Amino acid sequence: MEGYEPKKMALLRILQILKENTNAKHPITQEKIQRILDRDYGIVLERKAISRNLSLLKESGFEIVSGRDGSYLVGTNFEDSELHLLIDGVLSSRYITARQSKDLIDRICRLTSKHFRTNAKYIHSVNDWGKTDNQALFYNIELADQAIAAGKRLEYDYNKYSTDLKLHKSSHQIVSPYRMILHNQRYYLMAYSEYWGNMVFHRLERITNMTVTEEKATPITKVSGYEHGISIKELAETKPYMYSDKPETIDMLVDASVIDQVIDWFGTGIRVRATDDPARVKVTFKASPNAMEHWAMQYIDYVEVTAPEKLREKIRESIQKGMEKYGKGEESN
Repeated sequence: MEGYEPKKMALLRILQILKENTNAKHPITQEKIQRILDRDYGIVLERKAISRNLSLLKESGFEIVSGRDGSYLVGTNFEDSELHLLIDGVLSSRYITARQSKDLIDRICRLTSKHFRTNAKYIHSVNDWGKTDNQALFYNIELADQAIAAGKRLEYDYNKYSTDLKLHKSSHQIVSPYRMILHNQRYYLMAYSEYWGNMVFHRLERITNMTVTEEKATPITKVSGYEHGISIKELAETKPYMYSDKPETIDMLVDASVIDQVIDWFGTGIRVRATDDPARVKVTFKASPNAMEHWAMQYIDYVEVTAPEKLREKIRESIQKGMEKYGKGEESN
């Protein structure tokens, strides 16, 4: 392969070799750089020329460490631990298809040396994770981003799963989009429905046939409850399941043993007061009543909602319906 590439390409190829083959645990010797240049690119250089190119790269601002065992490139965008976090995020994201996940992970792995790629064998397990089947996700993100930037409305079909385990059209939507929000490992489009007159939170992976219209979007400041804009922190803490109803003040009696989980869901802005029972505390915060009905059922052994009364009554009805289904001595077919 001698002469396959001109020697003036040597500097670029040496940098590429350092990026693809080295890190702090895996330096490379000048002899090995020499062999790779010859084998892969047909560039034949003396060791002195390789040394000069390494010095030139250092002078150009690349952080290259040289020692007895060889040289390696420092600061290649991400540490391995950071790349693992990115990969874990892709793997656990239900809104990304298995094929898209594999492609993203392969590209993440290319951000560092081959040694990381060799150790990241679990990336092939993406098909074992619960993933969406909707291939339009990234196209939806692109269109939603365009509409938000241009202040235009979006039109699309919203889908839900049926008993055949496939997505089916549930409704047709024309909305004013404002944000895309990642919450509880799901990607939501936050938008205002002029038809229904309220804010909606639609799962992006359940949207199909999305288009950007020529109609101007309703300004967020014109939407009731959002006159001062959007607080992502408030959304996360008041809408644990992304219901669109208006947050209300919630009072609960909570076992002190689960206060950590309450803070995880609703943040440190909650109000906590002591009760006559040292094992229980009273907690007050604002949240979506519809979401709280489901949340309280999840923690039914540890939490008692005391206000508002309407929410308390809905929880009571849910418990009674559950008792009817799981009644003592009854058998279900």
